[in-house]
Amino acid sequence: MSTEEQFGVLTDAAFERSRKRIGIPERPLSPHNLEVTPDGTRHFAYGYGDSNPLWCDPEYGKKTRWGGLIAPPNFMYTMGENASPPVTPEQKALLKGDPFAGLGSYQAVMEFQWFRPLVLGDRCDVVRAQVGVQEKASKFGGRTAHVTNDFLFANGRGEIHCVQSGTWINAERHTSAANAKKADPIDLTSPYTDEQLAEIDAAYDAETRRGAETRYWEDVQVGDEIQPRVKGPLTVTDVVTWHIGWGMQLTAPGAFGIARGVRRKVPGLYPANPRNIPDTVQRLHWEPERARELGIPMSYDYGAMRETWLTHALTDWMGDDAWLWKLSCQHRKFNYIGDTIWVTGKVVDKTVVDGRHEVHLELACTNQRGQVATPGTAVVLLPTRDAAVTLPTPPADNLTDLLAYEIERFS
Repeated sequence: MSTEEQFGVLTDAAFERSRKRIGIPERPLSPHNLEVTPDGTRHFAYGYGDSNPLWCDPEYGKKTRWGGLIAPPNFMYTMGENASPPVTPEQKALLKGDPFAGLGSYQAVMEFQWFRPLVLGDRCDVVRAQVGVQEKASKFGGRTAHVTNDFLFANGRGEIHCVQSGTWINAERHTSAANAKKADPIDLTSPYTDEQLAEIDAAYDAETRRGAETRYWEDVQVGDEIQPRVKGPLTVTDVVTWHIGWGMQLTAPGAFGIARGVRRKVPGLYPANPRNIPDTVQRLHWEPERARELGIPMSYDYGAMRETWLTHALTDWMGDDAWLWKLSCQHRKFNYIGDTIWVTGKVVDKTVVDGRHEVHLELACTNQRGQVATPGTAVVLLPTRDAAVTLPTPPADNLTDLLAYEIERFS
């Protein structure tokens, strides 16, 4: 087994250097939005098919318990100004380059805890750092590295907004490509029938939103199902519309000369296409040829898209007076261009903890082949007929202490 780091090869040395990075803050990319605006929240929500006026219409928000427009739960994806202290020269050296450079990196798990909303005019601070790394065996990727990164968000007043913990699987591309060839073939070319499309359209037409009609904790029963949401058939246009609201995330924003400036600093983000033209690594999400080069049969969505689909279904079900506290999901299968996802959920428990009236749900994103692409769980806080929801208390009062808490949690 190799002990020295090698590009595209998973070695013991790569694991060791990755572990040394735990707790060292990394500078985030420039945020897509510097503050919460009606345009920013609307573009983001429309990008995943959500027209909820709570985050799209400031006048509507004034009539709710929030007193104004609030951002949809996942909007912090588009925000976050660096709030980390400067790194030392030794830390900077550890952060240089990627220990797992050249490997395929695939989002596997994403967990969220929301403690208060982002409101109109809010700015947002973020601390980003790796909090864990584990070695695991994978049927698809062989030896893999599971790297967990935290994104800790506070509003402009320093109040904790959200803890986001994501785990990415890093696998040797030649291994995943070879195993992909052994997998059962998937039909990615057959057209939808008119009957199938009519079923999807009927589901869109039937969607309702709880909105201002309060859903009380007393009225929810174990076994209740949320109204399904359909997302698809996924098109490249959907991915483009998503990027309008989400930004680029992995590749720094900007085109032509701006992109050239980024490429000078991080050339690995722009591998050459078949015409030898540098282009973003993200193009595998809309360029099938690039996906196939990496052992994936078709372009596919982002995990973050499915996370918003889950929050869309939940927030439509729970209504304006409730609070989505926790969401955890696992991205187990690719959701390819042309696929259709059905988002479903069921209440599996309701309980009172420290005065919080909690509803626990199991969720699933299931494709048209009947495969669960993303299972998940959520905790929603509902009002009672006697009391409004009290927002949960974060485990720390500031981002520095919150990072220390998270490192301990994942240790």
